[in-house]
Amino acid sequence: MPSAITIRKVNGTPGQVWYPLEQLKQPNVQPRENQVSIRMTAAALNHRDLFLRQHLYPGVTFGSGWKDDPEGPEDPKGYAYLGGTKMDPVGTLTDVVTIDASELEEAPKHLSSAEAAALPLTGLTAWRATVTKSGNCKPGRSILVTGIGGGVALMALLFMTAAGANVFVTSSSEEKIEKAKRLGAAGGVNYKKEGWDKDLLNQLPRDKKKFDAIIDGTGGDIIAKGAKLLRPGGTIVSYGMTISPEMPFSMSAVLQNIDLRGSTGGSRKEFADMVNFVSNKMIRPIVSRTVTGGLDNMEGIDSLFEDMKSGSQFGKLVIEIAKEAGESNL
Repeated sequence: MPSAITIRKVNGTPGQVWYPLEQLKQPNVQPRENQVSIRMTAAALNHRDLFLRQHLYPGVTFGSGWKDDPEGPEDPKGYAYLGGTKMDPVGTLTDVVTIDASELEEAPKHLSSAEAAALPLTGLTAWRATVTKSGNCKPGRSILVTGIGGGVALMALLFMTAAGANVFVTSSSEEKIEKAKRLGAAGGVNYKKEGWDKDLLNQLPRDKKKFDAIIDGTGGDIIAKGAKLLRPGGTIVSYGMTISPEMPFSMSAVLQNIDLRGSTGGSRKEFADMVNFVSNKMIRPIVSRTVTGGLDNMEGIDSLFEDMKSGSQFGKLVIEIAKEAGESNL
């Protein structure tokens, strides 16, 4: 029987509780018409998995219910991610997953299993934020990506540099800023330093006095900062709020005609477009660390969550479920 890793609910206060991991045996599922069973070789963790273990994530649910509408999901039930929540009990940290064949996309051939596992959620989120929402994934544009080191921020950096944009980054880690520069970032600053915003503007090309867009996953005071960093009519794309669930919109941002655009995952079409771009540009998602030993290595899997809790990772955290078979896994 195939195995799967899940979390076990225990009593506790949201944010303070820590749901333990459990390995379960799963029944063999016979695919229905238009379904396929996929043998998993790798799966990646996302911040939502950390929030789920802390009882900090709502009961939302890889990308069904949203075909091609650029504004949002067509399905009245909303958008569903694979991930074992109550809206979609199917997860990817398992030996075998059975899903509709229409939800499959062939992994770019230049990627390893670990890199392919690192791509879907972060890649789609970054694609919608940078391409669909910002409208600035173009040559010559100056873009700020905050909180470099996380999976989405790194994919945003890779997408926009591949498109010819000048990308700058922020982090509290000088090491992460230097790593980002080696990946193509034009510059970066430590946001914990006094006057970091002025320092950042001084790094822009001579013919650019302000940024065209900010891709942000932190929230907090980004709108206030953005009013100083962005050109009039510039755009802030928010795909998350790790600092706070609220962001005050200031009058200075109004007077600058700053656009704030929320961004989630994306449509099935956006996913296909993103995978095609990755394949054509030979982009490789950044993997911070991979744990081997399969689903039996519970201690190793738990250690990846500790990396995420401490914020020490640079890129995706991946579990190797099985050795590569030398052929496409999707």
